[in-house]
Amino acid sequence: MAGPGNDLDATRAWTKDQWRRALLAERRRVPASVRFAEAMQLTTLLTSGRVVGRGQTLCAYVPIGSEPGSVQMLDEVADHGVRILLPIVSGAGPLDWGWYDGREYLRPGPFGLLQPIGERLGVTALRIADVVLVPALAVDRNGTRLGRGAGYYDRSLSLAAPGTPLVAVVRDPELFDQLPSEHHDVTVTGVLTPGRGLLRLR
Repeated sequence: MAGPGNDLDATRAWTKDQWRRALLAERRRVPASVRFAEAMQLTTLLTSGRVVGRGQTLCAYVPIGSEPGSVQMLDEVADHGVRILLPIVSGAGPLDWGWYDGREYLRPGPFGLLQPIGERLGVTALRIADVVLVPALAVDRNGTRLGRGAGYYDRSLSLAAPGTPLVAVVRDPELFDQLPSEHHDVTVTGVLTPGRGLLRLR
């Protein structure tokens, strides 16, 4: 990755905002054909049974902009017998959740998100998830996740049942040795990338 990926000394003093700007700029340079291929790779991984299995519940999200993945990915995972919960932004507190019933039941929400329009299940619905996919701009090998800065996932992930895998989804070059962290950051336990698959983190 150009910029933050190759020179640890040059980025050691970067703030989270500096990391975010560099990572978002790098994602914007990724050709549409590469994004499509990576979405297909993620779909294959998520329908293989190695991340989540038939009859289980997956907390996911609808990728927007340059985020890895696609709505089609969610459709195919659901077709493999996986129940999917999607986040709903409701005020400044933890995320609310609703079932994914197909793209025709999604509507625009805050921050450009697509949210389900069905029944709201409440913030504690996260506890029924067998696996939680977490959007991220980058993650490091200690489980530090860099999000977009709104803090919704940091306020929500602590509500998951103990031992639930918390898996950040990033592109292959977005896994780093060390990212800046703060005391309120909730660490993830794994990372899913198109080329490397599912990796457990320290």
